[in-house]
Amino acid sequence: MANLKEVRNRITSVSSTQQITKAMKMVSAAKLKRATNAILQLRPYANKLRDILADVSASVEGSNSPFTVDREPNKVLIVVVSSNRGLAGAFNANAIKMTNNLIANKYAEQHAKGNLSIIAIGKKGYDFFSKRNFDVIANHSDLFSDLNFGSVSVVTEFIMEQFKEGDFDRVEVVYNQFKNAAVQELTAEQILPLLPPAEGNTQHTHKAKIEAEVDYIIEPSKEKIIEELIPKAIKIQLYKAVLDSNASEHGARMTAMDKATENAGDLLKSLKLSYNQARQAAITTELTEIVSGAAALSNG
Repeated sequence: MANLKEVRNRITSVSSTQQITKAMKMVSAAKLKRATNAILQLRPYANKLRDILADVSASVEGSNSPFTVDREPNKVLIVVVSSNRGLAGAFNANAIKMTNNLIANKYAEQHAKGNLSIIAIGKKGYDFFSKRNFDVIANHSDLFSDLNFGSVSVVTEFIMEQFKEGDFDRVEVVYNQFKNAAVQELTAEQILPLLPPAEGNTQHTHKAKIEAEVDYIIEPSKEKIIEELIPKAIKIQLYKAVLDSNASEHGARMTAMDKATENAGDLLKSLKLSYNQARQAAITTELTEIVSGAAALSNG
């Protein structure tokens, strides 16, 4: 009977857990829809902005923008985008792991000299790096409570100002890029200094050169437009990374909770089978005892 009670308690516990995971999956699915719409609406704008910047800058010899100055990366800043909550599978662990690998493989010298700093967007990333004596200069976990371009731009403007003042020579962002609900691609992007938009894309470079030969009528000037576009492009780049990560988080959590719900169902089947077997064994034992008792009485 003690065994039956134990199995019954486990069935109740697993059923309760299954209800929670099922509810969390539904909540994440609803949030994923909104987050997916946000990133899918931004991507065309971000891509078009990059194309315009490439087309206009192709005919300009150079830029006087302080955000395109490529210095020796003696001081490095890494922006880690994670989430505020767990129960999202390996979402946060993967972002943290990639950041550690980036530091170990690319910026080990700067880290050893104490010239590597971290800005955490998300509580999980902040908790990990702050507890391990990294130089975490800011924590922006509150961004996700009201995620919008203005709030992310405040962070970007701080980073741009620090770069312009020479406090950092290189700024990279590590985040999960959203592909679909089940797939998130870990990404490390350099946001400062701003790389040439068509770098590494020979097809786009050729297209930009052809279009640059066209006699555009631009006011006030190409140089002025580029100077205006560069800060906006940097802000959009970080905002896109945060939106990507936000959608990826909900996709990862929805997938994790779906798996947890399935696993709870499998465990319930196993527990119910064990319960029925134990109950049948108990009934058989009781019947055997009754028959044995009756036989003993009749013989007496």
